[in-house]
Amino acid sequence: MIEMKVMGIALDTRTGSPIVVLHDKENRRALPIWIGSAEASAIIRKIENLNVARPMTHDLIINVIKETGYTLEKVEINDVEKETYYSTLYLTNDEGNTIEIDSRPSDAIAIAIRVEAPIYVTANVLSNGSVSTDSAKDEEEAQEFKKFIQDIKPSDFEKLLKDNDHHESDQ
Repeated sequence: MIEMKVMGIALDTRTGSPIVVLHDKENRRALPIWIGSAEASAIIRKIENLNVARPMTHDLIINVIKETGYTLEKVEINDVEKETYYSTLYLTNDEGNTIEIDSRPSDAIAIAIRVEAPIYVTANVLSNGSVSTDSAKDEEEAQEFKKFIQDIKPSDFEKLLKDNDHHESDQ
């Protein structure tokens, strides 16, 4: 799991649909997730610290969670299938009981940022949907890897094979 933060809300220039953009702590990967207008508004209200007179839907959900004795421990965006993302809310009470609740990522994110709960994304989701945000660092790592490959000698493999002979079984 990779912890991500909300970078902000963007608009798809082709469709006008809102996109929530998450980024990792190193600012190396960004994960864009297309969301609905209501969820985008909820996320923007929290990012901009805009208060409303009455609780909105995500505030209501947080109030219900608290009143039942639970807290939002974390959010996981854990699957993507045909461009649809899936996430889970992890709620924990004082007795250490945890319950998992299926959620759309947009709702999970809107709730998580209100209580400052961490947002995690699986490596599988990141590999399928993220984009690089640091092409210079990517190029540097690619060059380092190329140099590593060019400098490797057959004798390096021989040593590796000898070391592994002691650990492998015939089965």
